[in-house]
Amino acid sequence: MAKRALISVSDKSGLIDFARGLTSLGWEIISTGGTHKAIEDAGIPVTGISEVTGFPECLDGRVKTLHPAVHGGILAMRDKPEHMAQIGELGIETIDIVAINLYPFKATIMKPDVTLPVAIENIDIGGPTMLRSAAKNHRDVAVICDPSDYGRVLDALKGGSEIGYDMKYGLALKVFEHTAAYDAMIAEYLRGEKGLPLPDNPTFTYEKIQTLRYGENPQQQASYYKEVKPHSGALVNAKQLNGKELSFNNINDTNGAIACLREFDEPTVVAVKHANPCGVGSAGDILGAYRKAYAADPVSIFGGIIAANREFDEDTAREMIEVNKVFAEIVIAPGFTEGALGVLRQKENLRLLELPDIAKRPPAGELDIKKVDGGLLVQGADATLYEKSVLKTVTAKQPTAEQLSDMEFAMKVVKHVKSNAIVIAKGGMTLGIGPGQTNRISSVGIAVRGAGSETGTGSAGRELSGSVLASDAFFPFDDCVIAAADAGVAAIIQPGGSIRDEDSIKTADERGMAMVFTGERHFKH
Repeated sequence: MAKRALISVSDKSGLIDFARGLTSLGWEIISTGGTHKAIEDAGIPVTGISEVTGFPECLDGRVKTLHPAVHGGILAMRDKPEHMAQIGELGIETIDIVAINLYPFKATIMKPDVTLPVAIENIDIGGPTMLRSAAKNHRDVAVICDPSDYGRVLDALKGGSEIGYDMKYGLALKVFEHTAAYDAMIAEYLRGEKGLPLPDNPTFTYEKIQTLRYGENPQQQASYYKEVKPHSGALVNAKQLNGKELSFNNINDTNGAIACLREFDEPTVVAVKHANPCGVGSAGDILGAYRKAYAADPVSIFGGIIAANREFDEDTAREMIEVNKVFAEIVIAPGFTEGALGVLRQKENLRLLELPDIAKRPPAGELDIKKVDGGLLVQGADATLYEKSVLKTVTAKQPTAEQLSDMEFAMKVVKHVKSNAIVIAKGGMTLGIGPGQTNRISSVGIAVRGAGSETGTGSAGRELSGSVLASDAFFPFDDCVIAAADAGVAAIIQPGGSIRDEDSIKTADERGMAMVFTGERHFKH
């Protein structure tokens, strides 16, 4: 008796060659609907599913393979005599290859005008059921959900050979990964349609973009994945125009640079090093913004990520490459002029990423997911800065309009600096950044030393008089206020909320400083 293959696919790439190859090896092909027609039109012998089940397809094709004649032929264990005797009594023949790919649910929901009823009609039922049945019985049945596997299955069958167990096992594993992702995608879509909170048993599905050379360090394996339906401003949508392939650290740092950049509407450049902003500048044009970001810390920008929210032009490119002679890992922008590309591509390893919607914020409901040992932490994204209506000046001295503008600028940056975080700024640029210390006074000290230096080395230099300081969380003591005042800082913005707030306020009053409370903390770990 000829062995039988059941083929029913939405993606028909490679279908005819696969069917013809099986037929040439003496296999009988069973098929459904459009797949049956495509095989028949190619002149290849094929048996319709209704001939196997003795029952017509019905309910607009919703029911066609959900039948014992199909699933009995797939699930019967060949080495179990009672199984084989039973299907013999029922007149069921075995099915030895199942090749299925599913209704195009992803392609359907990617359409901008898709409706919920249309999406639901593109949820496959029979396909996942047959795939799971065959994958469960993979000792006896080869199951294929990916057209790229057709060739190696045919190669294994040539010369009368059997498909080896290791291949069947690998194909079955791929099926369970595929159907799990398919169901997770449907669940995510349905939950998102109604804006529902996370379930008790959340599932997330991603697609691999790239196998990375390694992770944070060479001894760590790593891959890069994307969401099924990422928003248009997401880093995964960036087009690489030049340079080496992205590394794990490149991707992580660039993502952080984009997140900070999205805080700003005016022309802005953000430089990031080791996941922290090291220089941020805003100006009337992108050249002016770049000059400020560079001047903020001309040492740390070396080997960093440079992100811009306006087209990168030739003047800015020349300033970076020829005047500052900056070596950067990545420059990412919504676009590059031809002149800029000509200059930047002189550095053949410099990665250039184009992301037209770089300034577009993620949609409401974006999740922040962190892996912990044995579990996940899931939270909503930190999508706000502060409500201007609740800003409270707590000192006798009121901030000037210019200081309020600098405070907002500094808070937009400090939100993206690792906690404990301090940012000193003035005139639309960062002067000093103190990231990730175990106590806040140390972060203030780092920011002050960096701000008081032309080179970031701590030597006396840049004038801090009139600058503002932003803190991501409250001051536990007034030592931070004292250190800021001694450095020349004129105004402070912080969330407030410490039991010792009055100490900080009193010291600020004594030093003639303005202090504003936002009521909103921005820890970032």
